[in-house]
Amino acid sequence: MIGYCDIAPGCEWHGLYHDTEYGFPTDDEAALFERLGLEINQAGLSWLTILKKRAGFVAAFERFDVDKVANYGDCDRARLLDDPGIIRNKLKVNAAIHNAGVIRELRASHGSFFDWLTEQQKHNRNNKDDWVNLFKKTFKFTGDEITGEFLMSTGFLPGAHRESCPVFAEIAKLEPPWMCGA
Repeated sequence: MIGYCDIAPGCEWHGLYHDTEYGFPTDDEAALFERLGLEINQAGLSWLTILKKRAGFVAAFERFDVDKVANYGDCDRARLLDDPGIIRNKLKVNAAIHNAGVIRELRASHGSFFDWLTEQQKHNRNNKDDWVNLFKKTFKFTGDEITGEFLMSTGFLPGAHRESCPVFAEIAKLEPPWMCGA
């Protein structure tokens, strides 16, 4: 079976993401929020489409600044829905704004989005079904595929790379949460 580790290396759009981001753990709030937002926007589309529009998303959502996005109102929604640089889907735009508010609440209750994820990792370990149920209760527009890809891409679930992929060894050195149980 051909996977991302087979097609991404050397590819103009997928290569850099595969080699430097996908599966690498991060505690950076904006990076986590961006990844969640990009995964949500990928629903029904190809990852290539999202990578090509990534710069547009970063600009439109003010570098995925949680506080700024959480404060977006009707004018910002209209601006986003009129922006050809992103996916102009009302449900996805509303989910991003709502989820920024949720992340801000998680920051207040747990210290950070990363700390909340780490706490959940201790309870859910690598059980994707538990993660999916939790995300469906916590965030908007998250289901099985979106949650799984978000968690793999940020180091909370295994599966981003085959063990034979050279990037797997680089990630293992960073001890992602799924490898050490947080």
